[in-house]
Amino acid sequence: MAAKFSPSLMCMDLTQFREQITAMNSRADFYHVDIMDGNYVRNITLSPFFIENLRKITEVPIDVHLMVNHPEDIIPLCLDAGADIISFHPETANNKIFRLLNQIKDAGRRCGVVLNPATPAQAIREYAHLLDKVTVMSVDPGYVGQKFIPESLSKISQLIEMREKNGWHYLTEIDGSCNEKTFNVIAQSGVDVFIVGTSGLFSLAENVSEAWDKMVANYQRETAA
Repeated sequence: MAAKFSPSLMCMDLTQFREQITAMNSRADFYHVDIMDGNYVRNITLSPFFIENLRKITEVPIDVHLMVNHPEDIIPLCLDAGADIISFHPETANNKIFRLLNQIKDAGRRCGVVLNPATPAQAIREYAHLLDKVTVMSVDPGYVGQKFIPESLSKISQLIEMREKNGWHYLTEIDGSCNEKTFNVIAQSGVDVFIVGTSGLFSLAENVSEAWDKMVANYQRETAA
């Protein structure tokens, strides 16, 4: 499977919202939208209102990452706003995780979970058959510009092995410090989707089309056999 790229929109230039989304619509496989509540993590970022406006100008799948203490409060808002995929951290929903996953699927959308660097791959085993995507954090959640955590890569390999052994269907995805310095070692893990943010994409050029071309060139150069 060819690598897929999902730009993290919390890192984009919001003063050029329409221009940048229009430029990426023919390039991006997903759009990654982080929603943080200021409690689960100490940052506050995007919102269902952002999703609603993004939906008006794109057909690219909108992939929402909930970093919130009460995902059950935000999931209905994201569904109404037009999200295609909704993922949350399992530790925020352990007593209702099946209900929330099925709520998303019953709405005709895709569901996933996000594993923090210290959360083991085995944590998903009981409900992995329901998942469409598993995201592995390669930084601690909440802020951009953090140092890459290489220990996360073994988790990707474990998730792929579990998927193949059990006939599960989820995509694997990595979130955090995906850039020229880490593309090669991440690609070796076999991950399906790269989330690219400031260092991997948006800081490469002022024009996002040029930045995307540079990102792809960096990836191809660093991963060339």
